[in-house]
Amino acid sequence: MSVLRIAAAAAHFGRDLAFDLARIAKLIGDARAAGARLLVLPDAALGGYLADLRRPDPEALPPALKPDDPAIARVAALAAEMVVCVGFCEDGGDVRYNAAVCVSGDGVLGLHRKVHLPAGETAAYAPGERFDAFDTPAGRIGMLIDYDKTFPESARSLALDGAQILACLSAWPASVTNRAPRMAQDRQSRLFDLYDQARAAENQVVLASSNQTGVMGGMRFLGQAKVVGPGGDVLARTWSKAGLAVAELDVAAEIDRARRILHHLHERRPGVYREVRA
Repeated sequence: MSVLRIAAAAAHFGRDLAFDLARIAKLIGDARAAGARLLVLPDAALGGYLADLRRPDPEALPPALKPDDPAIARVAALAAEMVVCVGFCEDGGDVRYNAAVCVSGDGVLGLHRKVHLPAGETAAYAPGERFDAFDTPAGRIGMLIDYDKTFPESARSLALDGAQILACLSAWPASVTNRAPRMAQDRQSRLFDLYDQARAAENQVVLASSNQTGVMGGMRFLGQAKVVGPGGDVLARTWSKAGLAVAELDVAAEIDRARRILHHLHERRPGVYREVRA
C-alpha cells in the first residue's frame, strides 16, 4: 500500500508576482510540514485572475508568462521533492491562455490550457484544445481549470487517460448576477461543491480542488478548497476560509475499492450516447 497525503489550497493572489511567490512559498512550506506530497494551488496563483469577468479591461490583464519563466522555475525549485500544481496566464505568442502547470524540483511535469471559457474570459484568453493526464511522483494526474469541471466530459476524458487524481484549480467567484446575503445560499457556492463531488464519484477518482479567496475587482472568491474521495465523499475542506485542506489516503486502493463492484469506466456504452454537433 502507498499512502499519499494531498493538500488543496484556498488563498488570495493578485498582480504582484513577488507577493504571489512569497505566498506560494509559505503554502508549500505549510503543506510540506503537514506531510503532503501533492499540493494543488489555485487558478491564477501567479499574477491573479481577471478583475471583471463581464468586461475585462485589456490593459489590466494578468502578466503573461512562458512555461519556462523564472517565476515558474522558482515554484519548481520550492516544490523540490513535492508535486505542485499552479495556475498562471500563459504567453502563447499572439494569444494568452488561462493555464496551469504541474511541477516538481525536476521541472514541468504537465501543462493544461483551460478548454471551457465563460463569456468574459473569451475577451482575454484563447481556449485550450486537449485534456491529457500525465505521470508524476505522486501518481497519474489530470488538471482542470475552474469552468472545465462544469462539463462531465472534461473529467471523464482524463479518467479514460488513466488519471487517478484530478487537480481542479479554480478562481471561482460567488454569483456575479444574483448575489446571496450568505455564502451558503449562493448558487455558485453550491455548484462548486456539487461539481467537485460529482466529478470524483462519476469517475471513481480522487479530486483535489483549490480556489482563490478574497476579492478582486467586483468578484468575491469562494474558497472551499477540498479533497474528495472516489465515492464522492469530502475527506477534508477549508470551507470559505483561506488555508489548506489535507487528506491522507491510499489512492490506488481507494479507487480499486470504489470500482470493485460497479466500474463506471468499464460499464460505459459509448455507442449509444448521442453526440451533439454544432
